Amino acid sequence: MDPLAYWIAFNRVRGIGPARLRALLDAFGSIEEAWHAPADALQRVGLDRRSLENLLRARRELDLAAELTRVREAGVQVLTWEDPRYPPRLLAINDPPPVLYVRGELRPEDDWAVAMVGTRRASAYGREAARVLAGDLARAGVTIISGLARGIDAQVHRAALDAGGRTIAVLGSGVDIIYPWENSKLAQEIVAHGALISEYALGTPPEASNFPPRNRIISGLSRGVIVVEAGEQSGALITADFAADQGRDVFAVPGSIFHRGSQGTNRLIRDGAHPVLSANDVLEALNMTTVAQHVEAQMLLPTDATEALLLQYLDQEPMHVDEVGRATGLPIATVSSTLALMELKGLVRQVGGMNYVRAREPGPIYKVD
Repeated sequence: MDPLAYWIAFNRVRGIGPARLRALLDAFGSIEEAWHAPADALQRVGLDRRSLENLLRARRELDLAAELTRVREAGVQVLTWEDPRYPPRLLAINDPPPVLYVRGELRPEDDWAVAMVGTRRASAYGREAARVLAGDLARAGVTIISGLARGIDAQVHRAALDAGGRTIAVLGSGVDIIYPWENSKLAQEIVAHGALISEYALGTPPEASNFPPRNRIISGLSRGVIVVEAGEQSGALITADFAADQGRDVFAVPGSIFHRGSQGTNRLIRDGAHPVLSANDVLEALNMTTVAQHVEAQMLLPTDATEALLLQYLDQEPMHVDEVGRATGLPIATVSSTLALMELKGLVRQVGGMNYVRAREPGPIYKVD
């Protein structure tokens, strides 16, 4: 059985989220062994009665091969924690989704992304601010991430597409169920020029409880989050809270002190968020004024013999530049300069003190037809 089938199956078991699945993998060593583990062993790992019952029921009722076939026939790509194509920025948050369902195309340059969110009841001012900011950022090479909701979300997706840029929508339903329905045409355009992403299995309806957790994915995929317009109780503020917890910069568009739809954004600014008057405010704060150059370098493959050699010795354990030099037999100057270029490409990351880790498997893009 393809291991991917077990990831899909676990994703359909209520009560087993990122933390519990991580504990199962640590205890049993593989996703397949965890799926077939005896009930008493699962209890010892910490599954409560309800989660255990749900898992045992899923074992009896789910046809794993059929579930995998269903996903593939839908033209949906499934990325797991173990897949080198899983977005590294998202993987680094505290509770990354074990499974990502993707319709469309993800590219390395989507690492240069900014999330834009806001109220569903957008004013004319909010819609225009969203259109201008998203369009300008997209033209600068920034991928725009949002949630496909009515109002500000739909506006920023549309503006990015109109500007010829890329945009990603994170759903609170399965990627085969578009909500709200009036954004179905917009969703199809996003698939053609970006991607629809969800942690929820195919067929999952847009239940209200799904949307707060999906907001951590919106912020987790991005380098910063812009709240365009939001009242005091807006769900967009949940995304801003996730962003702050994840170490992302939070931005807000100021509005009238008399407009209820600006109360949330004005409060964010009062509490320390960056005020946004133009796209340049975001680009400068995130050091993204040269996105095009970064993307151009990132799209290059490690065809250079020196880069390929360094990649052989780097993995997820930090390795000091001196140690890399000793392992490869290359001069330290060559190692340092090559690693600097490889970091720009997104192939390696410096994690402090001249220590490097491998950021991802080499490859230009992955695409779902």
